[in-house]
Amino acid sequence: MNAKSLSARQKAARWKLLLVFLICAAPVIAALLAYYVWPPQGGQTNYGTLIEPQRPVPDAGVLRLTHLDGRSFDLHALRGRWVMLYASPADCDQRCKDTLFAMRQIRLMNGKERDRIERVWLMLDEVPVSTELIREYDGMWMLRASVEELQKFLPLPAAPDAALPDHVWLIDPLGNLMMRFPKDADPKRMHKDLAKLLYTTKGWVMNATTLPPKSVQ
Repeated sequence: MNAKSLSARQKAARWKLLLVFLICAAPVIAALLAYYVWPPQGGQTNYGTLIEPQRPVPDAGVLRLTHLDGRSFDLHALRGRWVMLYASPADCDQRCKDTLFAMRQIRLMNGKERDRIERVWLMLDEVPVSTELIREYDGMWMLRASVEELQKFLPLPAAPDAALPDHVWLIDPLGNLMMRFPKDADPKRMHKDLAKLLYTTKGWVMNATTLPPKSVQ
């Protein structure tokens, strides 16, 4: 076999490999285009506000999170899943309790897709969390965070009285902050948005990381 024939075969093999890759990647590419590029007919249909441009989750050294037992936590550990994120003081008032309840119910309402969703509650102080809340929301990531660091990551509306506990945010499986729900958000409409996103991104090939253990409560 001469060099020219060998080169032709190598090129053909590369093209076949590229074709296989494109066929395998087509569902992912289509989902990405539908999700980020093609606007829905009839105008905007999402309830939450899209974060534009999207914000990648900061490194653990920039957004320092800790479990209730003091162990550090990296939000990148949840990559591969949709993340509902809420931030408030640990002395959870009624609005906070209503929000945590809504997040739990929204996840459950997604049926078999619920395993693609994680819930994160970021506490903005060092106040002890009630045992009742810990038991009631077992399965939720309860972490402590710095207000100053969070404010750099979570964009608030322009309203002068806007505050972190007013909103729930969504992080996509690629690790990007992509949506903020309004103050006093309607859980049914939040669920509709999330269900649509879960459906649209069903073809994403994501290597979800193995979740680290939660705090020993």
